[in-house]
Amino acid sequence: LLALLSLAGHVPCGLICHPDREHLLYPLGCTVVIQELDSKKQTFLHGHTNNVSCVVVSRNGEYVASGQVTFMGFKADIILWDFQRKELLARLSLHKGRIEGLAFSPNSLYLVSLGGQDDGSVVVWHIGKREAVCGSPASARSAGNTTVVACSSCRDEMFVTAGNGTIRVWELDLANRKIRPAECMTGQLKRMITCVQMADDDNYFYVGTSSGDILKVNTNSKLMTDYGPQKEKFSSGVTALLLLKTRDLIVGTGGGIVALCKGSNYKAMKKIQVQGAVTSLTCRGQGHQFFVGTNECQMYRINYTTFKEELIAACHNEAVQDIVFPLGTSDLFATCSKNDIRVWHTPEHRELLRIVVPAIATCHAIEFMRDGRSIISAWNDGKIRAFMPETGRLMYVINHAHSLGVTAIAATSDCKRIISGGGEGQVRIWEIRESTRKLEEVLKEHVSAVSCIKINKNNRECVTASLDGTCIIWDIVRFARKQMILANTLFKCVCYHPEECQIITSGTDRKIAYWEVFDGSAIREVEGSASGSINGMDITSDGAYFITGGDDHMVKLWNYNEGAVTHVGVGHSGNITHLKICPGNKYIVSVSADGAILLWNYPGSH
Repeated sequence: LLALLSLAGHVPCGLICHPDREHLLYPLGCTVVIQELDSKKQTFLHGHTNNVSCVVVSRNGEYVASGQVTFMGFKADIILWDFQRKELLARLSLHKGRIEGLAFSPNSLYLVSLGGQDDGSVVVWHIGKREAVCGSPASARSAGNTTVVACSSCRDEMFVTAGNGTIRVWELDLANRKIRPAECMTGQLKRMITCVQMADDDNYFYVGTSSGDILKVNTNSKLMTDYGPQKEKFSSGVTALLLLKTRDLIVGTGGGIVALCKGSNYKAMKKIQVQGAVTSLTCRGQGHQFFVGTNECQMYRINYTTFKEELIAACHNEAVQDIVFPLGTSDLFATCSKNDIRVWHTPEHRELLRIVVPAIATCHAIEFMRDGRSIISAWNDGKIRAFMPETGRLMYVINHAHSLGVTAIAATSDCKRIISGGGEGQVRIWEIRESTRKLEEVLKEHVSAVSCIKINKNNRECVTASLDGTCIIWDIVRFARKQMILANTLFKCVCYHPEECQIITSGTDRKIAYWEVFDGSAIREVEGSASGSINGMDITSDGAYFITGGDDHMVKLWNYNEGAVTHVGVGHSGNITHLKICPGNKYIVSVSADGAILLWNYPGSH
């Protein structure tokens, strides 16, 4: 695995700046990503069997701990990692269902973990012995769920938990292996706590609430000393807090505001707006610079003195539907998602262009025209839209191209025709001129959505795959059906072998089938996946290898002639929707339903 162009933005406090000031850590699916700030180089911690729900780094930077979600009633693992060696030290499993929160004690003696709402317990682990010291139900029966945990800044034996109507300060009694809670009183206020921030001297701590205010609690007397802002609360709730050495607070809200507040009256002195609800705030060093993560998968760097945001990473936060490379270059590729198309620079793993369509529409498929002058796209509102690849300016729209949305699209190599497939099963051929677009022919054979269209090299023939269980090879000069392939499956993808005498297909029956183009007869069939549909495939330019990806979350490289898997890539945590081998066989790019884009080194290419 070469690079991930994504972050799981919905994980609270998921983005962390390492104490060495040179690395960022964040979860994505089942992996924890460690990224160097300067070179953007990524390393991955693989070991979780399901999505990572929380990540923490010890204060000395030696350890990383991450927790995961799992199925109801099963044990959810916490993994303790060695940061320097990037290796797994121990699996700690006691909690069921989900790990809600984790915190290291200040001298890295203990790790405190909090189970999800089906588990409801808090456990203290001894890091040296890699075993549990003791545990206890996290909140009183009368109180709501506990969702956050924070350790003391000075003493290893103290920590705080908070949640819906509960704030507790705990003491660890190591001799008797017990933890003892003390309830904190908040008077008349009933609040749902979303985040906790401890003061450096342990005398007090701040909690942020979903009502949009901040409470200050004295650690010794367990009483709330003050709260604010009393008049203008933060809209959509406080979702993240950062306490600076100056005793000022940085506040992140559900409305995407990052504000600098005075510690005395909680009045916002400076404010900036980011895209999406803030889920993480993390300091670099003493707080002269900090990072913000949002639930729309945006990552920002903010300088404390200027208080201006700089977007350092962004990704799709909805399912990615398609990925394409332009002809002959591996340095660029485009992806499409709910209402946007993005163009990426492969070597630097960064977004170059974002084309947002304001309509409530999803882009199903995209294609670069051979001449590089436009990106054509298929949308579920029934329109075909073409954009300029450099600026993203809209060039033209074909309205009402299909009645049930446009589901597949392809263009001839002379750029004179577009072939589109629709949700109703029609295949339409459009003549593209400088200023006009004309419907040339409608091919009505499929009775369900067209999932994939491929055109042969001489532009005289195309093959369309459909969810009705047929693949049809068309003569697009005479506009007639040449061959029809039937199988008991919903076809998701089809590829011509470069010699164009065979095609390979796959779909929901998990089988990869080879067919003769000449008479549509089956040549052979191989088992493509043990579980789940195969959604995407692509073939190398010499036809020796092909790749597949689908609902088993694995990228597989196959030898074409032997029909055998040679390499498997594990890294996705969502269903793979599409994948492509770049021109020149340098990279493989795969995209998935959880919004992730993964870049792989093509085996033997480095």
